[in-house]
Amino acid sequence: MRLTTRTNLAMRTLMFCAINKDRIVRKHEIAVCCNASENHLAQVVNTLGQLGFVETHRGRAGGLKLARPMEEIYVGAVLRAFEADVPFAECFDEHANTCPLRDACLFRDALIAGLEAFYTSMDRLTLADMVRDNCALRALLSLPDEEAIRVCG
Repeated sequence: MRLTTRTNLAMRTLMFCAINKDRIVRKHEIAVCCNASENHLAQVVNTLGQLGFVETHRGRAGGLKLARPMEEIYVGAVLRAFEADVPFAECFDEHANTCPLRDACLFRDALIAGLEAFYTSMDRLTLADMVRDNCALRALLSLPDEEAIRVCG
């Protein structure tokens, strides 16, 4: 199994916002810290906003922040939202499936059970579980305190 780059960026973005929850973060800051293309990230941020995971703010002081508490953002919901349109295997695609084994294949049933087990596992985790007490992640994603920059500047 492999998650799409968009899903991976969505989780990185949400973790970045969660670590820096007391401020509005900029797309450029996320791109630099998460080693992501700013253009690709813009599409992900747009989708996260449309799905209600983040709030976006336009203008000079614009950026994004979590739309709800990180304890209410479930990893499974994020993964489903970004992976929903990507068939796991050819036989999962109603329109493009050309597999001649379709009507007799037990492998497809096994894949369905495996995917459900994966998503059930991810449904138990929140964004807070990903960032809480994760000092290594905090060290990688924390932005400098803007007040400290103004004072020490």
